[in-house]
Amino acid sequence: MRVSTRRPQGRAAIEAVGAECWLGTPDRLATLRGALENVTVACWLLGTAQGEADELRELHGSRLEFFLTQVIDTTVRGVVYEAAGTVPAEVLAQGARSMRRLTALNAIPGALLDADPRRLEEWSSAAQAAIGGLLARA
Repeated sequence: MRVSTRRPQGRAAIEAVGAECWLGTPDRLATLRGALENVTVACWLLGTAQGEADELRELHGSRLEFFLTQVIDTTVRGVVYEAAGTVPAEVLAQGARSMRRLTALNAIPGALLDADPRRLEEWSSAAQAAIGGLLARA
């Protein structure tokens, strides 16, 4: 598993759970392009992202859409979008619509993760099911 973080201080926590750390940010999507190398399922897990309202709309709007256009020419065979969390519901709903539209347009299977990330056990089970479902189709 490869997990991206914007801050080098996040590396230790990511590596402590056995994941590979990638430094990158959705604010500069080119920093995430290399993170897609040899990835089968990409997960946009930003339902609890923090920031100004405009930043969150961009993160779940234009940045998500651009990211999804970038996975076309990679090994990615499925995308999970976190459609629940602390981000305003209308922003998450727009992101979910964009994810559905672009994955359908590009014939890449997608899954919505709509479990509340504040309920970790339920969220973890739903995330595993979403990823497992996409892997079964890959």
